[in-house]
Amino acid sequence: MHGIAASQPYVIALFLLWAGLTKLLNRRMRAQAGQTALARLTGPARAVPALRLVGLAELAVAAALPLPSLHPLNATAAAALSAGFLVYLTYAHVAAPTSSCGCLGAHSRPVDARAFARAGLLLAAALIAMTGSGQPPLPAVVLVEVLVLLALSAELDRHWLTPLRRLLVRLRRPLAGPAPAAVPLESSLHLLRRSPTYCSASAQLTSDVRETWDEDGVRFVVYGARERTAVFAVPLSGDDPGAVRVALVDA
Repeated sequence: MHGIAASQPYVIALFLLWAGLTKLLNRRMRAQAGQTALARLTGPARAVPALRLVGLAELAVAAALPLPSLHPLNATAAAALSAGFLVYLTYAHVAAPTSSCGCLGAHSRPVDARAFARAGLLLAAALIAMTGSGQPPLPAVVLVEVLVLLALSAELDRHWLTPLRRLLVRLRRPLAGPAPAAVPLESSLHLLRRSPTYCSASAQLTSDVRETWDEDGVRFVVYGARERTAVFAVPLSGDDPGAVRVALVDA
């Protein structure tokens, strides 16, 4: 338990270092500061100075956290900062529900459950850090917690979540049609009856469907046509009635 507590300052420091540097160095984020909930709180004219002030506070706490001589004051400061994040997110969610929080980067997503979970995890880590006893940190704990924080950060979705979703779409092909063998006969008949080919040949048909079979992505539908037989070729993929063909063969 002491090793876990000793790992928390490094987790929080890494996260606050990223957040602070982003606020101070990301020009796009500063350009969009007037569109965040921070602008609603401080006013559009003071949004950028407020953003920089928060970034400096985050860097100061991040620099102090790994120093054992400042414990538990540094952990207390981290807890206060995390609690402030939660208060700000609550304000943003209520007062500017369509605005982004402006926490870690330029994006347009409003405050959601992931943002609250991230701030709550930081607060929990700071509270745990206050119980540390000078034990060495556990690298595995630091890595796991940092990865969880990154996963909760909507600002990074374009780097991993969006590509992952695109890969799943390519693999699962949710919009692809069913396999040819799985196409119901009624679907093929519905397409057939809407086709110009069927309309032109329907006057000669003298029976209902006599026979069907599938071959090379095509469903063949056989009707009686007076002294002949009408064989319609209906594609198993697609929904274009114009793709239906017919052949009239002697009985």
